[in-house]
Amino acid sequence: MENRDKIVIGSRGSTLALIQANWVKSELEKKYKETEFVIEVIKTTGDKILDTPLAKIGDVGLFTKELEEALLDKRVDLVVHSAKDMPTAIPDGLEIGAVTKREDPHDALISRDNLPLKELPQGATLGTSSLRRRAQVIAVRQDLNIVDLRGNLDTRIGKLESGELDAIIVAQAGLNRLGRGDVSSEIIPFDIMLHAVGQGALCIENRVNDEQIINMIKILIDYDTRHAVRAERVLLHRLQGGCQVPIGAHAEVVFPVNMKMEAVVCSLDGSTIIRDSVEGKVDDYYTMGIELANKLIGRGGRKILDDIKANVAEE
Repeated sequence: MENRDKIVIGSRGSTLALIQANWVKSELEKKYKETEFVIEVIKTTGDKILDTPLAKIGDVGLFTKELEEALLDKRVDLVVHSAKDMPTAIPDGLEIGAVTKREDPHDALISRDNLPLKELPQGATLGTSSLRRRAQVIAVRQDLNIVDLRGNLDTRIGKLESGELDAIIVAQAGLNRLGRGDVSSEIIPFDIMLHAVGQGALCIENRVNDEQIINMIKILIDYDTRHAVRAERVLLHRLQGGCQVPIGAHAEVVFPVNMKMEAVVCSLDGSTIIRDSVEGKVDDYYTMGIELANKLIGRGGRKILDDIKANVAEE
């Protein structure tokens, strides 16, 4: 294939998505000064449907399908995704060619009175669109009124400032990338809330036979993050969970070649929290993901996830 002198980067159109895509564009421009890089905005299903909880739409490719179709059709040359949005099944002909260095993967609480989760007033109203966050919050604060919250960060913070909500939970990584990391009232510790699979990292997706792009995006790879995200995604795939189910996981490379990983499966009412961990070598990320998933399944995780899917299907 002849090398192109213009490369098109596919991205969602939100402020955060464009910040992420522009960061990738900037990094590539520094290295490949003779190549023109442009961003093509593509609207996904998840961007179009804002008045329905994500879990009820169906979660396979909500924020990725249209981007992947553009990649397969060669309308774009690579796509920038938030890793947490990516289904574990990648379409034939495509691959994750690079995983970038992870931003802070924690979830963050923003509250009107700058209070942490455990100090919110009795019965306070908290907004989140995530079943995972909802379940883990209920496990420690059964008294809170948790409501579904969709929209970009400005929309969510606006509902907080208007008094409609007392608190919201968002990804700290997104706040940091938007330059608003200081608005967090609390960075929620992992012993209370484990983050979504891949949270904080970016995945660069490309066509499997596109050698020019494969070679170009190597400069974006952070190998520790790639191992960690791969382990988390293996676990998610084994649990047959999508990005809208109450599964949290955190894998981390511990210098020099070891990795530790913990994960959680929660019932929607927060009454059952199944949590476990494994340790191993980074090259054994696949085995570690399977081992930890099997531990959770053996302790009742499969029944919880099956019950949740059945309940969502009935609604």
